[in-house]
Amino acid sequence: MSLRRLFAIVVKELRQMRRDRITLAMIVGIPVMQLILFGYAINLNLRGLDTGVADQANTAASRAVVMDMVATGVIKPIRSATSPQELMEYLRRGEISIGIAIPADFDRRRYDGREAVQVLVDGSDTVVQSAAIQLSQMPLDNTPTSNAKSPRIGGGQISVVSFYNPERRSAINIVPGLIGVILTMTMVLFTGVAIVRERERGNMELLIATPVTRSELMIGKVLPYAAIGLVQTTVVLALGVWLFDVPVRGGVFDVYLASILLILANLTLGLLISTKAQSQFQAMQMTFFVFLPSILLSGFMFPFAGMPKVVQWLAEALPLTHFLRLIRGVMLRGADLWELWPDVLALVAFTAVMMTLAISRFRKRLD
Repeated sequence: MSLRRLFAIVVKELRQMRRDRITLAMIVGIPVMQLILFGYAINLNLRGLDTGVADQANTAASRAVVMDMVATGVIKPIRSATSPQELMEYLRRGEISIGIAIPADFDRRRYDGREAVQVLVDGSDTVVQSAAIQLSQMPLDNTPTSNAKSPRIGGGQISVVSFYNPERRSAINIVPGLIGVILTMTMVLFTGVAIVRERERGNMELLIATPVTRSELMIGKVLPYAAIGLVQTTVVLALGVWLFDVPVRGGVFDVYLASILLILANLTLGLLISTKAQSQFQAMQMTFFVFLPSILLSGFMFPFAGMPKVVQWLAEALPLTHFLRLIRGVMLRGADLWELWPDVLALVAFTAVMMTLAISRFRKRLD
């Protein structure tokens, strides 16, 4: 054992890492990214949940009750409805997470000590259910309306009704999201190493000699992996239904259409990475930088509504964020894909931009 030779090898590795900008970025970037995400962006205490209100009583007392609920900070009214049925439509389409239904005889119910308010909850997210329970714990003043200066709700007079997952089974929320997580991890990685692998194996020389255009090469790289992604979707979907009894309330065709939108978005992102990476290992490193924010900020592991607005805007640029809304809306709430068109449009636009950038960056040459 020669300490001199050992020291020479250590210095050589340090110099090599210094020249590898991706590795250097991971050394500093990963700890910083995780610290910021877990310390600042991720918050399990939900605030400002999108809420619809159907106040059929429309009295001073009923309006005061709604204001008391808003004052908790848990809800943020963004929709007004005329009936509980209209609130249910908003819930099904994913436009709101909570609905507040106040009947026309609210004052009489409150005075008699009966159930006076219903909180309708999108139970496909178990964290939202837990946040909604806070509203049912507000105290209620049972005095008549004419004497009540600030009517308060609670004492069993407010009921929380959970839809789509009344048993609060975590598998119902997790399994649809796993489709997106698995597709994000595998699809980006597969195409991320595609172009680099051609260079390392010497196949790029053969492709350069052919009349294949850049667009044909890129699209040809994507299509086989798209079929693989559909196979993965089928496996996760079948096991989820069989092992965990996860419902598919919407159309199966819509499930696969949403999946192909995510598959194409991730494949084109992987192609863009492959045009930048110099080696397969470097492509894997760059894929990790995409996968980590996707799984943490998309709403799969932590509630989207608990994140600061700036982080939510960042998460909107991630394909997985939009896919989770689509797949949970279709599978758990029975929504049609066309009702969730903003997220469909976002995935289509992302795919078009990534493919355009990948084609423009790729050159049929070895340098």
